[in-house]
Amino acid sequence: MPTMIQAIRLALHVGEKRLGVTDIFGEDVGPPLGGVFTGTQGLETAWNTPLDERGIVGTAIGLALAGRKPVAEIQFCDYAFNTIDLLKIAGNTYWSSGGDWNVPLVLMTPVGAGIRGSIYHSHSFDATATRIPGWKIVMPSTPLDAYGLMLSAIKDPNPVMFLAPKALLRMKSKPEENIPGAPSDDKVLGQMIDAPLGDRTEWKPEWPPIEEYYVPIGKSRTAREGTQLTVLTYGRNVPMCVSAADELASEGIDAEIIDLRTLHPYDWEAIVASVRKTNRVLCVNEDTEITNFGEHLIRRIIEELFYELHAPPKLVAGAHLPGIGLADNLETASVPQKAGIAAAMRELAQHEP
Repeated sequence: MPTMIQAIRLALHVGEKRLGVTDIFGEDVGPPLGGVFTGTQGLETAWNTPLDERGIVGTAIGLALAGRKPVAEIQFCDYAFNTIDLLKIAGNTYWSSGGDWNVPLVLMTPVGAGIRGSIYHSHSFDATATRIPGWKIVMPSTPLDAYGLMLSAIKDPNPVMFLAPKALLRMKSKPEENIPGAPSDDKVLGQMIDAPLGDRTEWKPEWPPIEEYYVPIGKSRTAREGTQLTVLTYGRNVPMCVSAADELASEGIDAEIIDLRTLHPYDWEAIVASVRKTNRVLCVNEDTEITNFGEHLIRRIIEELFYELHAPPKLVAGAHLPGIGLADNLETASVPQKAGIAAAMRELAQHEP
């Protein structure tokens, strides 16, 4: 059973072998390292770029316009903020050319806290990404979803951002969520596709005969069924929200957890159905609380579902701070933690209509 980073690597292998991916590139993406998180080890089309995020995005746009199928990586999303103008160009090209030109590229980047990355390696990018029209934006919370979303991103003719939650990259699949065709023994898989320590000049991966599996872009999943309140979340916060909800069940609080998986276009139908069932809604994500993507969801829910609500919607998000500190207590105080999520769920469930 693969970890999330192994699932991403397997998807990229399928992409270059079967789905037309021509170039996988970024800083330290090619040999010998294969990415800081090892997401591109052993891939045939992976190559290294200079330390230049603007150059990476610009090259990806040029390759896509020239008819190639690139997957570009920005090694940490903290360094994507200086590429916003180029990301806007990638997103508006199809619209501004009247449909004559498209930019079919995938931009993948690790996001969020959870690895003690301090001020330069802990930012979130989801709210910023949703402010750039023309992009589809996905963020998985399980290895199987990471595999299926990456394959869907590769096949999509539009530019797609694949935001990978750093804190979950080493999370293993559940037995019932293994990638079709992958070994069920994680040690066997590691021996097949993980590069050894030391000299790697002669090493080549032994790829398992995995099958294609697609998670449709724009479709959420219900991570936990519930009846008393809806939690809209994604990425790293999904397992925390599920765990908090499971603990609250002993108090008679029954929370439904919706893993959005796609931030644009998001699954409005599923949101509506869940809110109409539970009549209460909580949004949870890591990005800073001011102009947060959860605020957009709450605004739309209030506008369109106001009379369905039995309590004011709540948001649990990252603190509006310039960065995240290295010390353990600074990081945990800066982004949502299970105890705070549980407290918000409890307060919402107990609010009298």
